Amino acid sequence: MPLPPPPPPAHLATWPDRAALLADRSRALQALQGGGLGLGRLVLLWLTGVLALFGWVMLCMPLLWLGSGDVMGFVLGPVCALLGLAALVPAVIIVVRGARNDRRVRELSEEWIELDEERQSVRALRSPGLSLAWLLLSLVPCIGGLWISFGGTHAANNRYEAVLALGAGTLLWVTGLLGVAKANGHRQWVLGMLGNSRTSRPVH
Repeated sequence: MPLPPPPPPAHLATWPDRAALLADRSRALQALQGGGLGLGRLVLLWLTGVLALFGWVMLCMPLLWLGSGDVMGFVLGPVCALLGLAALVPAVIIVVRGARNDRRVRELSEEWIELDEERQSVRALRSPGLSLAWLLLSLVPCIGGLWISFGGTHAANNRYEAVLALGAGTLLWVTGLLGVAKANGHRQWVLGMLGNSRTSRPVH
């Protein structure tokens, strides 16, 4: 979903009155909230984690044939490694773009917030339900990742299983940690915005 544009410069603002400004400001902030903390972003984070897990599994597959002398391993090993990289690289790109999107969402939100001293729209950005959903749902892969990393590695019967469990658990843990950090960061940002006294720009 595309983000709303930034507010026009003060000398180009054409709102007929303060009520019109606040209405546009509220709509923009709601759209920005959906682009930053919406459940769609949480689903994207989970899908990115699944993509990274698939890439790790493919990268670990050559370990099954390492030292076995199996001819098929020489053929399938490089193919699996390439498939793994083809999945891991996009997953990293998605995470980086997500971080940039979050930064842009905050920048645009602050620009719209600074238009007026009204703070009810800013308080609505706290969205305790969404933040709690992000936090609780992100704890699931965090806990699962730690359990797989330690329990799976301890129960592994060979090098392949140990490396697979350690990497998969770490990726799950990182996926959950990103969600937890996002929920907490959003809450701290909104509280900081509410705590700051800002001077509104004049409406023309």
